[in-house]
Amino acid sequence: MSEAGHDHDRLRPRGGYRNLRAYQTATVIYDGTVAFCERFIFDRKLREQMNGAARSGKQNISEGSRFNATSAETEVKLINVARSSQEELLNDYEDFLRQKKHHQWGKDDPGSVAVRSVPKNRPNSAPLAYADYAHWLDHADPAVRANCLICLIHQANYLLDNLITRLEHDLIKKGGYREQLTAARLTERDRQRGLPQQPDEAAPTCPQCNKPMRLRTARQGGNAGSQFWGCTGYPECKGTRKYQPVPRADRPDPTDPPTTPPTEA
Repeated sequence: MSEAGHDHDRLRPRGGYRNLRAYQTATVIYDGTVAFCERFIFDRKLREQMNGAARSGKQNISEGSRFNATSAETEVKLINVARSSQEELLNDYEDFLRQKKHHQWGKDDPGSVAVRSVPKNRPNSAPLAYADYAHWLDHADPAVRANCLICLIHQANYLLDNLITRLEHDLIKKGGYREQLTAARLTERDRQRGLPQQPDEAAPTCPQCNKPMRLRTARQGGNAGSQFWGCTGYPECKGTRKYQPVPRADRPDPTDPPTTPPTEA
């Protein structure tokens, strides 16, 4: 059964990493590095280090994606490991070109421009593969191979940086798996008790700990019976926000005063 078949009822679906351009690019880098090292790197230790860094740059993307179902923090951490591995590999290729007195392509070099144009000339749904870069990765000149891989690493780093930023924003806005599971559990408990369901609008984050909040009803005091936003981390965190219902666009708020159309001058 596919991952999607297992995950359709999960709070946080996992997988889907094979469709990421970052993962596809990292896979090409790994395959290209293995071929490069077999032919041009004769030091066993360096060969193992480069192959290991290239593999880490790919594997940690897939592992991070799988952890998305249970730990957003772990996913971010693993994607950062993949990013660091790509940076390590980048230094190895730059060292190779410098030590062998080979020319390193600049940003506007025709070779760099050609390599960068490969993803742009393909539909978004078409995955990238080694064959798309075989013109450079199978070249007899090691400098051409190394320069192509350097370009690919820069592309992978750019994609990983964007992915990390998005994951961090999602974590801040929506919370991690534990916070989402707590909110879902409390919502189901309210439903079983016949209490009012949570509103359609997105719940705010706690002003004290940034965890998601849920709608609660005051049980005592001068505000008894009124609703307010309370932190899902309660009782450890007692952060609150004032709740102001958002009227639906197709149903006016009954507390709004009647409006009178303006008269023509």
